Amino acid sequence: MKTQNFFSAALLTFALAFGSTSFAQKSVMVGGAAMYPTKNIIENAINSKDHTTLVAAVKAAGLVETLQGKGPFTVFAPTNAAFNKLPKGTVEMLLKPENLKTLQTILTYHVVAGKMNASDIAKAIKAGNGKATLQTVSGGTLIAAMKGKDLYLTDENGKSAKVTIADVNQSNGVIHVIDAVVTPKS
Repeated sequence: MKTQNFFSAALLTFALAFGSTSFAQKSVMVGGAAMYPTKNIIENAINSKDHTTLVAAVKAAGLVETLQGKGPFTVFAPTNAAFNKLPKGTVEMLLKPENLKTLQTILTYHVVAGKMNASDIAKAIKAGNGKATLQTVSGGTLIAAMKGKDLYLTDENGKSAKVTIADVNQSNGVIHVIDAVVTPKS
């Protein structure tokens, strides 16, 4: 009983700390720029100095039009620092035209169809007894779980990424900033 109460308290703390859908329409600062809920994912992302690598990758993958579309989408957006954690030369290799399909698969692995705010993810984690399986647009899965007050995603290779900024609402979905690039099983 104590464990369940602690878990419920942790989920409530997460939802309150990162916002819930009733407070979701405020602009949030990401990468030194305001992210406006009236703009779409691409219109906001291009202004974040922390997401220049992601924006370049989305452009190279031909996904700009998709992410400007109606959606809704939930995007787990790795920062430049997250991309810098990859082995040297990985980003440059992925941006080459001959690696287009691989780049598209990795990027769409960071996207879930529909809009899932932090409170929605917290509810799914609670319903899943501590874990929620998120189906990505690429066809893979991410596992969402709480570690203390923090939300983490674990990819199909066992690598984890922490959500550092949640509930960055967009006109066509929501962005959650993450500190690592997640990848589907090869």
